[in-house]
Amino acid sequence: ETLRYFRRQIELTGVKLVLNHRASAAQLQSSFEVVVLATGVSPRVLDIDGIDHEKVLSYLDVLRDEKTVGASVAIIGAGGIGFDTAEYLAHEGVSPSTDVALFNAEWGITIDPNAAGGTAPAKVHPSPRQITMLQRKNAKLGDNLGKTTGWIHRTQLKNKRVEMHGDAKYLKIDDAGLHVSFGGLAPVTLAVDNVVICAGQEPLLDLQAGLTELGIETLLIGGAFKASELDAKGAIEQSSRLAAAI
Repeated sequence: ETLRYFRRQIELTGVKLVLNHRASAAQLQSSFEVVVLATGVSPRVLDIDGIDHEKVLSYLDVLRDEKTVGASVAIIGAGGIGFDTAEYLAHEGVSPSTDVALFNAEWGITIDPNAAGGTAPAKVHPSPRQITMLQRKNAKLGDNLGKTTGWIHRTQLKNKRVEMHGDAKYLKIDDAGLHVSFGGLAPVTLAVDNVVICAGQEPLLDLQAGLTELGIETLLIGGAFKASELDAKGAIEQSSRLAAAI
């Protein structure tokens, strides 16, 4: 409903909306003098021996393309995307976020008027996978999540018995799994079925070089402008100011 609303608002302004079409620099040259690139980001590719191994998936492979993920998983990266991916992999079937009864059971909430404080023993369904989250920083995982919601994400994964480790150095990925050392100690091998890379993003600027060569001015907003610490509020402000200036 929200998407249809915004499409309708765009149509009312007289803006031509073209969907399901990948633009090229040559095509844009024939119609535009300035191009605003709000193309977002692409997953960062890490420099790890074995990064092209068949065990390795990106978060887009998992969340967007729904590729098959094994019973044991190592997640490299513990920012917002890493936690979202871990939560996705730690659930199966109906999500508690869309089912009131499941949500109440998981968080120990009851509508029984006789229950003290409206609480009951929590019933957390176990994760269908063994999940290990890793980050290079020697700090608490999820430390930069939202101030009011970060504790929720950490608690959910803790209840699902997701392991979390910082101060990790990634050595290589091979048939045996992910080879890693923690705190400079002796290497260990995490015998996982898959390694999911959630280690940040890079601006998606495939079009920019071609447009620049053709002499077309490009303006960047959102993730295309700055991929680190994606900020929806900042992107909306950028686009609003740009629209007002144009």
